[in-house]
Amino acid sequence: MDYKQSGVDIDAGNEVVRRIRRLARETATRGVLSDLGSFGGLFHLGAEPRRDPVLVSSADGVGTKLRIAFMTGVHDTIGRDLVNHCVNDILVQGAEPLFFLDYLATGRLDPDVAVQIVEGLARACRENGCALLGGETAEMPGFYADGEYDVAGFIVGVVERDRLIDGRNVAPGDVLIGVPSSGLHTNGYSLARRIVFDRLGLDVRDRVPELGTTVGDALLAPHRSYLQLIRPLLSQRIIKAMAHITGGGITDNLPRVLATGTEAVVRIGAWDVPPIFRWLGAAGSVPQEDMFRTFNMGIGLILVVAPSDADGVVRAVADAGELSARVIGEIVAGGEPRVRYVPA
Repeated sequence: MDYKQSGVDIDAGNEVVRRIRRLARETATRGVLSDLGSFGGLFHLGAEPRRDPVLVSSADGVGTKLRIAFMTGVHDTIGRDLVNHCVNDILVQGAEPLFFLDYLATGRLDPDVAVQIVEGLARACRENGCALLGGETAEMPGFYADGEYDVAGFIVGVVERDRLIDGRNVAPGDVLIGVPSSGLHTNGYSLARRIVFDRLGLDVRDRVPELGTTVGDALLAPHRSYLQLIRPLLSQRIIKAMAHITGGGITDNLPRVLATGTEAVVRIGAWDVPPIFRWLGAAGSVPQEDMFRTFNMGIGLILVVAPSDADGVVRAVADAGELSARVIGEIVAGGEPRVRYVPA
């Protein structure tokens, strides 16, 4: 018996590396010093002039959204989800991405699927101006069902120390600006799948009139990156805090960036909740409290700014291409940071 008979195909792994090397090279930036396939990725931090740089890092996955990729056979959007999610996680502290690494684990390596995933990774890296510096592909027989995999991403970015956004200056009277999401992003899929496939008995190919598209397309809508929208504002130092609305929704994510002694008042009705959330809530009879703690409800990023800066920030975001950002609430005095929902 040899290694291939035990379930690990080294030749397939080498084929994947050969096919994705070009994709990685197309994302290279000035700081990249190594090629894909090295034991470690090399990045020269001094390739750009910096005064007092702080590295900001994050790691994440895409959760059970992977199940939709398995069901549809569409795998390139998963890579975009992963990169954009990680980019947003460091953006909220004022950082811009430098490089990205991925980890792909599967029971039986399918080179075509692996290349689809990396094509999505590379596309998002190019769009966000960061390098796909390296990664790992692990073939693990017996750990995953046939046709299934897991994928995780790791990002490193940089921000000048005096431009870190940490929420320490958030004060009562500040306003909340909500920036729209592009759908579920990468959170709430366990509940969404339970509603769509178990309760409603739908297939990913079924078309939903309320959504104007198929189930698969609606659930695979890529996680949005906010870097291009927010980058023009970073140098102005007018953003006091930002919250990426991921798992836990607005309820659990917004308090993470608030100062002690402040609370956030979010005005329900201040923005149009996208049809997919209204459809899921009605079909699953989901209480409003759970909807706001499970899904982003159409708001993927929240900015906290002084009231005098609010109109300028909304205009700047509009100039960058997002016309639907709007004030959705304010900061008030309180005890421990939390979110209160009130009618608009």
